Amino acid sequence: MRLYTVEHQGRALVCLEDADGRLAVLPYETMNDLLTDDPENRDRILAQAQREMGEIFFEEVTLLAPIPNPMQDVICLGMNYQKHKAEAEQFDAQAFTREKARAVYFSKRATHCPGPDAPIPGHFDIVDSLDYETELAVILGKDAVNVSEEDAFDYVFGYTIVNDVSARNLQTGHKQWYFGKGLDGFTPMGPCIVTKDEFAQPPAQAIRTWVNGELRQDAVTDELIFGIRHIIHELSQGMTLRAGTVIATGTPAGVGMGFDPPKFLKKGDVVTCQIVGIGTLENTVE
Repeated sequence: MRLYTVEHQGRALVCLEDADGRLAVLPYETMNDLLTDDPENRDRILAQAQREMGEIFFEEVTLLAPIPNPMQDVICLGMNYQKHKAEAEQFDAQAFTREKARAVYFSKRATHCPGPDAPIPGHFDIVDSLDYETELAVILGKDAVNVSEEDAFDYVFGYTIVNDVSARNLQTGHKQWYFGKGLDGFTPMGPCIVTKDEFAQPPAQAIRTWVNGELRQDAVTDELIFGIRHIIHELSQGMTLRAGTVIATGTPAGVGMGFDPPKFLKKGDVVTCQIVGIGTLENTVE
């Protein structure tokens, strides 16, 4: 099942894609309302919508981020693919070297997420090393507290793509990551949410990034050092993860800072993020 937030005739709508590639409008004002609905009621509404024919064609809408305004900061994992961990430590050992046995968690300010084809603001007045990071994002469909690893996927609603855009000079200069990763427009998301039943658990999907047509990242989403079961279990011990929580699981090797010399983004660059089974998220730096 593929869910979208779209703009149609000046209104934002939450929609489900039907079998013929049309959009059925769902009775939710926002995707947050859908995600925080009682799971049984939500399942009933989605099942009914799947049986109906969509009334809107994709050509009639503008795709927005599936969750344009997350209810809280996005939870992120740093250096959660082994080769990316190595390239980050090579770029700045003091800033990126971490204890191997522990996951690195941080939050990312995401008051508004750009959707497909929306621009990425470069903030070049304060940023001189703009970077990209394609990531599989996990979206929770019910509150998670003290969850076991065995039960972790019971709390997952679906998946989307997040580009964890990063200002490396701010990230390393401040010795923490919140400012360098939380500037306005630094969380492109999309094109849709795909429900978990479409994938194996955990998903093992090709994840790739192109910049101006050049392939930069190429991996598989089950290569995580700390997998989805571990993440949900660990974070929910003593911390409530609310329905609607977005968890970006980390990026593979091939980010701009990993090249010698680095290949940072500049104005006009086109970043294409892809996860097979979810789709493509493309944005241009402005």
